[in-house]
Amino acid sequence: MTRQLSEASLPLFAPAAAAGQRVAPPLPSYIRDHRKRLRARFLEGGAAAMPDYELLELVLFRAIPRADVKPLARRLLDRFGDLGGVLAAPIPRLTEVEGVGEAVSLELKILEAAAQRMRRAQVLRRQVLSSWDALLDYCHTIMAHRETEAFRVLFLDRKNVLIADEAQGEGTVDHVPVYPREVIKRALELGASALILVHNHPSGDPTPSAADIDMTAQIARAAEALGITIHDHLVIGRSRELSFRSEGLL
Repeated sequence: MTRQLSEASLPLFAPAAAAGQRVAPPLPSYIRDHRKRLRARFLEGGAAAMPDYELLELVLFRAIPRADVKPLARRLLDRFGDLGGVLAAPIPRLTEVEGVGEAVSLELKILEAAAQRMRRAQVLRRQVLSSWDALLDYCHTIMAHRETEAFRVLFLDRKNVLIADEAQGEGTVDHVPVYPREVIKRALELGASALILVHNHPSGDPTPSAADIDMTAQIARAAEALGITIHDHLVIGRSRELSFRSEGLL
């Protein structure tokens, strides 16, 4: 029976043969051929042609170059649900999974950071109201798979161009403390003329709570007194979002 290797159990070898040094044995043909097939399918059909576990395998190839990573990809998806959940998982949670060590954790967090940076570039310094779909994609990328609630504010100038996106609070699985005075204070510091409020529901259901509605009303009243517009409050769930504006709550 072939012994499955984790990254932590892999021996270290020199990149080239030298006197008195061991040389890494060649990959078993079934692993080598499987990796070759996956890479070819990705190049030919892109991500759309591959399920989450195969995309995850492609990422793990770099972190664990000398083992079959399919079982590890399956374990990660079983634990965190989907590829987005794997990438968003905190490192302490990732390392609870058998076979995950520093190299795997680093590879996954680099990929998460790259995805967030790409989405953010699509909305930063742009007219947000005419790029609404890109804004929703960005909010889902950074918030949909979080395991605790977080609250962000998008600050816009007079032309509704996004000038800043800042986290204003982080809480528990079902609550995040928000201080309306601090939100408005920061808007004045940045010279913002309008705001979009965003927070997530780790439960996956974006239905706002009574506390969400009350907090939004407090911020809206404080903003109105200073001539600052609240365009919307978005609640981000796992697969969909809720707009306070669309629901008549703002």
